[in-house]
Amino acid sequence: MGEDEREEAAVEALRAEVTHWQGEAARADARAAEAFAESEALREQLRVAIEASVRASEDVEWLQAKLTAAGERERTGVARYRELVLRAEPSLPADLVAGDSIDAIEQSRAAAREVVGRVRAQIEEQAQGARVPAGAPVRSAPDISSMTPEEKIRYGLSRRA
Repeated sequence: MGEDEREEAAVEALRAEVTHWQGEAARADARAAEAFAESEALREQLRVAIEASVRASEDVEWLQAKLTAAGERERTGVARYRELVLRAEPSLPADLVAGDSIDAIEQSRAAAREVVGRVRAQIEEQAQGARVPAGAPVRSAPDISSMTPEEKIRYGLSRRA
């Protein structure tokens, strides 16, 4: 093989290598374009996710405000219910009727009724024992068996007059 042929073979080898690297560059460009398109799609997904997150945060704030307002309305309603219970049953001590919900107030109301009932029963029981009949006691003749003869004479003379 002559020098020209070797140069020709070297040129052909270089052309083949250039063609190979051009193919690799084209494939790299295609992968880069694909990666760019994918990154653009991911950026769009991120933008959508951020918007959804912002809306969700706004919704959470709105719901928290609603929850706070509902809690305040419940506390006000429970306080009003307690006042109505105490007005409807003035015999119940206000200290015994308490709670942070209507159910709790109903339970304390039942317990207060029991306490009031027991106290009334005890007071009635004590009053029965201390009860004195109305009016003057029945008058009876004095027991003369324990009197001396002189006292008996005086007693007899006082009854004549």
